Amino acid sequence: MTAALRSTRLAAYLGTALGVAVSVCFVTGLLSHWLQHPPEWFFWPARPAWLFQLTQGVHVTCGVAAIPLTLLKLAVVYPKLFSRPVIGSWRAPVAALRRGLERASIAVLVIAMVFELSTGLLNIAQWYPWRFFFTTTHYAVAWVLAGAVVVHVGVKLPDIIAAYRRESAARQSVSNPDAGPSRRAVLGAGLAAAALATVAVGGQSFPPLRKLSFLAPRSGDGPQDLPINRTAAAARVGPGALSPDFRLSLVGPRTVDLTLDELRALPQRTVRLPIACVEGWTRWATWTGVRVKDLAALTGATDGAALRFSSIEVGPYAVSTLPAEHVRADDSLLALRLNGAVLDLDHGFPCRLIAPSRPGVTQTKWVRRIEVLS
Repeated sequence: MTAALRSTRLAAYLGTALGVAVSVCFVTGLLSHWLQHPPEWFFWPARPAWLFQLTQGVHVTCGVAAIPLTLLKLAVVYPKLFSRPVIGSWRAPVAALRRGLERASIAVLVIAMVFELSTGLLNIAQWYPWRFFFTTTHYAVAWVLAGAVVVHVGVKLPDIIAAYRRESAARQSVSNPDAGPSRRAVLGAGLAAAALATVAVGGQSFPPLRKLSFLAPRSGDGPQDLPINRTAAAARVGPGALSPDFRLSLVGPRTVDLTLDELRALPQRTVRLPIACVEGWTRWATWTGVRVKDLAALTGATDGAALRFSSIEVGPYAVSTLPAEHVRADDSLLALRLNGAVLDLDHGFPCRLIAPSRPGVTQTKWVRRIEVLS
């Protein structure tokens, strides 16, 4: 790579593109985390039904697009990462402090960026070769990354502004065909690689791209034309879900126990809703079941109450809370059928939650208890 291609101007251009991708990832990642682990103040609308599909799809595709941009950015600035002096002379304390902050922010930035992109990519493929809990760790490191970006941009802002304004001699030299590729060619190649990465996985989130997404791990089919993240065997729910003595407990001002036949005898509704998972894939399906608000009414619950859904399975996502906004929605169902057939065991038989604009991990399968929250 020529000296001109290691210029501050090209680094600034790449940094800007990467900064946009990281910023979008950060904001959409916050939304995803808060939907899975909602703070008391957090509100998320039930409309439009595809809202989480959009935000999480953008999160994953921007993260994948950031990978080639990060690699190219590192290639451009690589010599500067190890330049000397590390900090400088304390005889010029302001300059030394600025350089120290710059080097520290770069170290944290590179480590956090590599961690976020690599673990995020492995999460898309559902491969977890580590012992830490991905969701909370990914969320915590995202804040570290955001802080490092703020510090780094703050320290380098004068250089960034100057790089955009400067018409340097290097720009003229790269017009010589013997000087190697131009900055514009390198930047264009980086953006093209980011676009290719987006298309390669974007189809799992956005159906029009599905046939082009040759690297999308969840673009294929599963039972009843719907992929599966967690099977009944992995959740160890078979005996409880298939028991003829199954009862759904509705707990509120009144407690009601319903058999599967009694659930099927209640008024049924059919809706078309997506399963949108945090790994980035989305598939739409036709669901039939009992409206959640009708089940809440059986307990005498007041309008505006949230509901807690508990599964037969045991694990970190065996319980989810459905906010009042979603309880009131006509297309929030306790689903009994999927795409015209009885729920497959892997999809949550005998009954599962399906509600609009929610992460798939909170669409509780194998539901055994619904509790009204005050």
